Amino acid sequence: MKCFCESQGVRKKQIVDSIQTFGAKTLHRLLAFIHKEFLHIIRDPRTLVILFGIPAAQILIFGYVISMDIREVQIAVVDLSRDTISRQLIHKFDASNYFRVSHMLNSVNEVEKILKSGSVKEVLVFESGFGTRFMREGEAMMGLIVDTSEPNTGRLVASYSEALIADFNRELAMAGRLKIVPAVRMLYNPALQNEYMFVPGLMTLILMLICALMTSITITREKEFGSMEVLLVSPLRPMQIILGKVAPYLLLAFGDVLLILAMANFVFGLPVKGSLMLLLLESVLYIGLALSLGILISTVSKTMQQAMFISLIGLMLPSILLSGFIFPLENMPLFYQIISLILPPRWFIIIVKNIMLKGTGFRFVWKETLVLIVMTAIFISISAKKFKIRLE
Repeated sequence: MKCFCESQGVRKKQIVDSIQTFGAKTLHRLLAFIHKEFLHIIRDPRTLVILFGIPAAQILIFGYVISMDIREVQIAVVDLSRDTISRQLIHKFDASNYFRVSHMLNSVNEVEKILKSGSVKEVLVFESGFGTRFMREGEAMMGLIVDTSEPNTGRLVASYSEALIADFNRELAMAGRLKIVPAVRMLYNPALQNEYMFVPGLMTLILMLICALMTSITITREKEFGSMEVLLVSPLRPMQIILGKVAPYLLLAFGDVLLILAMANFVFGLPVKGSLMLLLLESVLYIGLALSLGILISTVSKTMQQAMFISLIGLMLPSILLSGFIFPLENMPLFYQIISLILPPRWFIIIVKNIMLKGTGFRFVWKETLVLIVMTAIFISISAKKFKIRLE
């Protein structure tokens, strides 16, 4: 009996030792596999960019770009009075961190022209005899003409202006005087409807999504699945193949332009105040630019996942955040304003807003149009060269 118990004890000990040994070997294999995977990850720069680069970039971009304040907004002044009170108030605006007086106009007739150009967001108007009336009656009225084609910015500009005038009134009250009454006038979007901001921005994003993203994925898919070689041995030339791939998206994107404009008009009551033909031609130019950008992305992408990643991260997020679609460019640090200069959506949004909301003609958007033409030529040249290299 004693021998039996001892043998059972030895057997149990062996079983425990075996389990411990098996557990140790399993844990060792698991740790070795984790170590291998860790080394595999840290040796891949693209994975490190996804893990650390994108979160860091998003924190920096969202932290600096998303701001509900205004800084150094460019304003113009029509001072027909040129007296002490008007000069003091103009200096108060210019000395603040919120506004910069960039233009001094000679008459009220120049107001609409400078607002349509987009150089300023607001115009202060002092009528003739402003200071004399204030000293005689103790109260005077001044005009605030605000560009509200971007309703959020327009609200902020008007609110900050009224706050500065209210502070100036308190200073006058301490000196035994009365107050200045601001008369605010909203141009281009007097009802401050958000549709006036979202329709141009969504048109820009939708065209970029359909043209650049879908074109890059379509061409990359042909190369990834090996069907591009089949097409290349056909009677079609490489450029004909590319045109055949992008032509459907050109027609579909143009159809989206017509759909968006129709819905904006009939659903939201947003008319095209300028030339409809000019707006359509500018849209075709932007579509061509987006298509050429999609072809460029396809030449540097080996897989559809890479093409989608480059298109979404490299185009969509910057287009939303750094194009002026939602957040005013004037509020951003100088670095991000410089980065926005190379983004096509920034220029197309300006064109759409000027034509649709302000009713301007080509002479107000020719600079932005020229930028889009130059970008298109650059993208097509680089794409054609890189695509030829990929085929050789």
